[in-house]
Amino acid sequence: MVLPVSGILKSSQVIHRHPANPILDADRVPYPTALVFNAGVTKFNGQYVMVFRNDYGSSSEQTLEPHSTTDLGIAYSRDGIHWEAGPKPCFKMNDGEIIRAYDPRLTVMDGRCYMCFAVDTQHGIRGGIAVTDDFENFEVLSLSTPDLRNMVLFPEKIGGKYVRLERPFTVYSRGGADRFDTWISDSPDLKYWGNSDLLLAVEHVPFANDKIGPAAPPIKTEKGWLTTFHAVDIDPTRGKNGWEPTWKKRYTAGLMLLDLHNPKKVIGMYQEPLLAPEASYEIDGGFRNNVIFPGGMILEPSGEVKIYYGAADAVVCLATAHVDDLVQLCLKA
Repeated sequence: MVLPVSGILKSSQVIHRHPANPILDADRVPYPTALVFNAGVTKFNGQYVMVFRNDYGSSSEQTLEPHSTTDLGIAYSRDGIHWEAGPKPCFKMNDGEIIRAYDPRLTVMDGRCYMCFAVDTQHGIRGGIAVTDDFENFEVLSLSTPDLRNMVLFPEKIGGKYVRLERPFTVYSRGGADRFDTWISDSPDLKYWGNSDLLLAVEHVPFANDKIGPAAPPIKTEKGWLTTFHAVDIDPTRGKNGWEPTWKKRYTAGLMLLDLHNPKKVIGMYQEPLLAPEASYEIDGGFRNNVIFPGGMILEPSGEVKIYYGAADAVVCLATAHVDDLVQLCLKA
């Protein structure tokens, strides 16, 4: 039996939702879409770039077409707040084996942009890594075996290796149900991955009782790698919370700090949610309400951190905080 998370979950006082939220939704995309969310965001070639998940169907009737109707859209911004979506999707995978690609994460290394993404296939969920220089042409570098997703890349090599966070679906060994954790692996070439270790388990997070996993790619600070994760709690008493007959889960955003030279070491973790669903666009009117899922994090020269997140599996939002405040959250006892 899964015990509900006790108490009301609140967002940290150091983080602020932007008054322009949602910063991107289906109404601002110039082609068919019902839901725009779980975007990867980065700075590339002097501008902000967002690759967003686009699920198309009917928002008015609250229906989606079969899952193959998912692609990735592109949007650009000069300030990271006001966005203009491109005229067409920028990435899609669909053939006899692959059903769809979704949930992108962007990391810039050595002047190129790398995109992690999830892939639904006829034989399980796989994690992919692609690289692009123009967001029109993508080279897929690797696809994992099932079942793996929520992969994010660190923005530089550590100890001469590429490093990624990931979340395998360890159903058999974790009791036959959701009990998913965050793992860490490295690679010499972004194609072949190994040296995998458990980084953070769901039982280590006080505000999760179902699963956790990576969120936005980490950012480098003087104290360590500032790293978000998603945390899920489930309550059987929850009823209809979105388009589906029932939705019993709640997604929050957590925060931890990893060692700069050995990111397999967690220096500290904030013991409460960084962001919990509270705003109207997070708790009402979405495909799945009570969902916050960070997909991008940018450290500005001023010390401001922009955190981009999907809200209610329906829109893209922005929250900000100062990097020093975020680090201190992780380090306080």
